[in-house]
Amino acid sequence: MSTAYAKLQAGSASDVGISQETLEHAAAILESEVQNGRISAASILVARDRTIVLSKGYGHLLPDKDSPAVEPDSVFLLASITKPVTACALMLLVDRGQVSLNDPVSQYVPEFQGGERDKVRVRDLLSHTSGMPDMLPQNTDLRRAHAPLSEFVRGATQTPLLYSPGTNFRYQSKGILLAAEIVERVSGKRLRDFERQEIFEPLGMENSALGLGRFQISETVWCGLSTSESEDQRRFGPNSRYWRNTGCPWGGMHSTAPDLAILLQTMLNGGGYGDRRVFSVAGVKAMTTNQNKTLAAPWGLGWGLADSKVWNFFGELVSPATFGHTGATGTVAWADPERQLICVILTNQMVEGGSLLRRVSNAVSASIVS
Repeated sequence: MSTAYAKLQAGSASDVGISQETLEHAAAILESEVQNGRISAASILVARDRTIVLSKGYGHLLPDKDSPAVEPDSVFLLASITKPVTACALMLLVDRGQVSLNDPVSQYVPEFQGGERDKVRVRDLLSHTSGMPDMLPQNTDLRRAHAPLSEFVRGATQTPLLYSPGTNFRYQSKGILLAAEIVERVSGKRLRDFERQEIFEPLGMENSALGLGRFQISETVWCGLSTSESEDQRRFGPNSRYWRNTGCPWGGMHSTAPDLAILLQTMLNGGGYGDRRVFSVAGVKAMTTNQNKTLAAPWGLGWGLADSKVWNFFGELVSPATFGHTGATGTVAWADPERQLICVILTNQMVEGGSLLRRVSNAVSASIVS
């Protein structure tokens, strides 16, 4: 007998205890930022109790008023919201007994050895406690040369650790890269294909892809406020075909606010959506609760947590159980389990170190009246 898991449906704000007036204020903040030119594109989705109460787009795909308008389901480059999706892929292998979180990374990537690398566990890659750096010293040179991801992996297996694994916290994209490499070696599939087949298609995330997928860059939102770029930006910047289609597992996913809301609702549902269970209840709990209990840096497996003292883009009014992630292109997606509240804000420019994302998030949290 199949089990039905909650799906998101459009509905009335008042029916789920949300003030429509306050919610419109949150949306107006984004609209104002587009009008004053601090961003040129934005999309927002808010849902509570499985009910979508706000879904809008603002601005244009290009920073040009003659380009197509941003729709509620326009495709954005997510940047680091890619990371928890990579973690989700690895956690599927954990669910299936193909990977153990406490195994050394070298068990799956044998060339990752020497120094204290044998102490790095799989879980350290997902909770940012591996000692790996965020970026490689040769990052710019690799991108300028249009290096494939395999060259980044080779660099990640050789770069010195910054501290003894498990003793500290430092946000690290290269640990996520190694997590992706484990998925590819164990599954025998490219990560982009694994995610499409095992996550996006089962959940109905039809407008999501690691790399460009079926999309053309012209069909997506431009990153930044100007189409005038330097030679390096044109060659390997966030709007270049090289970077958009490389599918880097720490920042190369494309998606929409509605699709990300589906993933967040799946987490709130304990791993299922509609008629499909994708993740286990135990796996979801591990992903969305603190795995760094001996450190003053709360983090889940892939998902960031609201009670982190070193990282929070969800605003100051969410409950401590809130989980989610942000991206350097000006994006944030979070879910508050205590209030069954989901918020996705996608823009094309990080403003004031994330202040815009936090202010809109605060207005969304403040819209709850019962």
